[in-house]
Amino acid sequence: MRFVDTNVLIYGVSRAPEDADKSLIAREVLASRDLAVSVQVLQEFYVQARRPDGPCAMSDDEAVEFVEDLRRYPIQTLTLEVFWTALGFQQRFGVSYWDGAILAAAQHSGCTSLLTEDLSDGQDYDGIRVVNPFAAGAGR
Repeated sequence: MRFVDTNVLIYGVSRAPEDADKSLIAREVLASRDLAVSVQVLQEFYVQARRPDGPCAMSDDEAVEFVEDLRRYPIQTLTLEVFWTALGFQQRFGVSYWDGAILAAAQHSGCTSLLTEDLSDGQDYDGIRVVNPFAAGAGR
């Protein structure tokens, strides 16, 4: 299983011409069946996708429909256990709490990789390997 970070979702629906290459890659990723997301990722996507000046500029209905479609994947909820794991990632690896929460959700979802451009490509965080799907030669 691979965990998908918010930036992959945003690129998947981006209307910005400069995101065209990343958008194509993100749509290929999102067509996969071996993905998981978290409630945090869904929240972040919803807020960012609705920004009128953002790359998506989606209406409320469009953003909700996209999030509803993501229900086909396993969705990790925020539990006290995920919270404590996130704090552990933050302390051990010096990442932000929010990145720690993404890593924790990935771990609790049983994922072995995290698809994101926000952390160092190839870095291993307690068995969660970061894969930047937009990096040259990235395996999708």
